[in-house]
Amino acid sequence: MTITILEGDKRPVAAVANHVEVRHVREVEIAQDQSKAVRILFDPGHSLAERVLREQFRF
Repeated sequence: MTITILEGDKRPVAAVANHVEVRHVREVEIAQDQSKAVRILFDPGHSLAERVLREQFRF
């Protein structure tokens, strides 16, 4: 997928991937690596939002 920035001078855009940020981009190409598999476990007692908050802000 390619995203083209139409008014980059008026609205500067930054692109971030793998903790690397590039500012003032004009076009971004996005690709997905399908060679990696991930198993996501589901816990019916806790919502995804709750798990994200718990992971980000350990109490």
